[in-house]
Amino acid sequence: MNILFILAFIIFAYLIGSIPTGYITVKLKTGQDIRTIGSGSTGATNVKRVLGKKWFFIVMILDAIKGALPVIAAKILSKYFIADTYGIYAVISAIFVIIGHSKPVFLQFKGGKSVASGVGTILALNPTVGIGVALIWGIITYVSKYVSLGSIIAVSIAPFLMYFLNNPVCYTVYCIIAAVYIVWLHRSNISRLLKGEENKVRK
Repeated sequence: MNILFILAFIIFAYLIGSIPTGYITVKLKTGQDIRTIGSGSTGATNVKRVLGKKWFFIVMILDAIKGALPVIAAKILSKYFIADTYGIYAVISAIFVIIGHSKPVFLQFKGGKSVASGVGTILALNPTVGIGVALIWGIITYVSKYVSLGSIIAVSIAPFLMYFLNNPVCYTVYCIIAAVYIVWLHRSNISRLLKGEENKVRK
């Protein structure tokens, strides 16, 4: 594989992932720095604390689009311009999108927890799996009232969905990597869930 192509995909995906949609939205709407509010995360859940449910969904959708774009670009380029039988370029792009979202270069590496952007990458790899993950997240979140629990369960199920729908092996491996990484980013949420101290999405 061409190392220059790999570096190009890494840089492009990371920079797109680093675009702090939650931070920009809150800054434009209120002038506040979302990193000083609530959990300090730039993700949609923390945006909801400041701007409400409408902007929670808007930022979540924007983050999912942000996650999908580099993966789609990699798949298109791989199909028409460069040889990539196993989808490695798309997977590399997906990995660096979620790293960029959680560790954005534009905000001193303090970002969100990569759930929406991660779902966006999965949607781009396989829309059926992505929709399934989004539905699981929605159901668990609605029933439990915990966004974090919905996120943890949904991303943990993603590798199984990807595997059983006969996708390329590297797609399943990516889902495993993404699940481990996103669950790790939720380690403080897990601690609060176990203690019964996690904030609910609604009372």
